[in-house]
Amino acid sequence: MKQIILTGDRPTGRLHVGHYVGSLKERVRLQNSGKFDEIYIMIADAQALTDNADNPEKVRQNILQVALDYLAVGIDPAKAHIFIQSMVPELTELSFYYMNLVTVSRLQRNPTVKAEIQQKNFETSIPVGFFTYPISQAADITAFRATTVPAGEDQMPMLEQCREIVHKFNVVYGETLTEPEILLPSNHACLRLPGIDGKAKMSKSLGNCIYLSDEPEDIKKKIMSMYTDPGHLRVQDPGKVEGNPVFTYLDAFSRPEHFAEFLPEYQNLDELKAHYQRGGLGDVKIKKFLNAVMQAELEPIRTRRKEWEQRLPEVVEILKEGSAVAEQTAAATLADVRKSMRIDYFTDNNLLK
Repeated sequence: MKQIILTGDRPTGRLHVGHYVGSLKERVRLQNSGKFDEIYIMIADAQALTDNADNPEKVRQNILQVALDYLAVGIDPAKAHIFIQSMVPELTELSFYYMNLVTVSRLQRNPTVKAEIQQKNFETSIPVGFFTYPISQAADITAFRATTVPAGEDQMPMLEQCREIVHKFNVVYGETLTEPEILLPSNHACLRLPGIDGKAKMSKSLGNCIYLSDEPEDIKKKIMSMYTDPGHLRVQDPGKVEGNPVFTYLDAFSRPEHFAEFLPEYQNLDELKAHYQRGGLGDVKIKKFLNAVMQAELEPIRTRRKEWEQRLPEVVEILKEGSAVAEQTAAATLADVRKSMRIDYFTDNNLLK
């Protein structure tokens, strides 16, 4: 069986460091691993419209922003097909057929959907498109026969629902669809990077992000304002590292060479944590170290992004070519689905059989 990746992001804003450690960095590693036959990376504009229907311009404007972020982190269009979801109409038809395999109560139990509904204050008026986006996501994944979906921990319920749809379809209509596996980041700190305000999730809508495209002074300002341990009031006070966003970010980003370069009095992160826990280490010093680490990580990404910003027509061509390949692949899957469902009426005069 071919090894195929499908992953993507909603174009509702520029991508941030939560996206980077949660999936983007892993995508680049997988892309360069040589272990995958095909890689599809989707800019999920149709999904973004499910809760931005009154502001399509926001979605349109951010398509290129997300594409620039992809190219900036090292996604290579020679190795991965970057495409726009709405340019592949077959995905909509697949979603329509899959809707018949899922109950309303099952959608209501999806933890990711429940959390998103609460976050967006949709409790009393949930758009149908938003409510059914796990089904749409299943269409996206299965259209490309994805075997692997690199994603954050919060997407596990979505993948489980996709697998249920695949199983139900194959039981009812015969073996047709490929069951995907989720691939989580190996670094536990990367599973869900908190916002700089200490909230559980870094989110564009909550305004608690460090963006990949942020300028150095913006990164520094955000890091120096980060939430830490509220009980660590004085330098000499013992501090907590669990649930402390500054240390979570250091878990996600710092490497031994960073200590040698920026904080040579410590060998590694364990030493730094131990000092903080016993007291005598101030938040400002740790934040300054985190700033140095983040600047080193994000500077090459920002530089590549600015280079691509000077080549926007080329970026559009990359998206156009990727979307054409994606549509061709999805059309082949849709043809198999229609055949399995016996609704390919005019193929080989099937309606008479």
